Amino acid sequence: MASKRVLLLGLTGVVVADVQRQLHLPEVELLGGTGIEDMRSAFVTGPVDHVIMGAGIDLETRLEIVRHIFQASDTTTVHMKDRVSGKQGFPAFVSSVLRGLDDYQP
Repeated sequence: MASKRVLLLGLTGVVVADVQRQLHLPEVELLGGTGIEDMRSAFVTGPVDHVIMGAGIDLETRLEIVRHIFQASDTTTVHMKDRVSGKQGFPAFVSSVLRGLDDYQP
């Protein structure tokens, strides 16, 4: 996998930090955040290849984040985790999404 910038958005920074510790992806720059402002800041610092959102963020905020991403970028992909697997399912979801996108080049 080529070097990618991936933004992880979760309800709390603790969840995102846990994922960053659990996943050993030296070819991926993992950025973390908890909401809209963190997402906007990430896009200001450079292009973001993928955004992965946890289910703890309320639906209206998630939709607003998606809207902003698609207005800001023609290449960023967005992935939203289910609610049923809970926060403990976030690392596996992130890993699965990134493995699935390993060969994806927009």
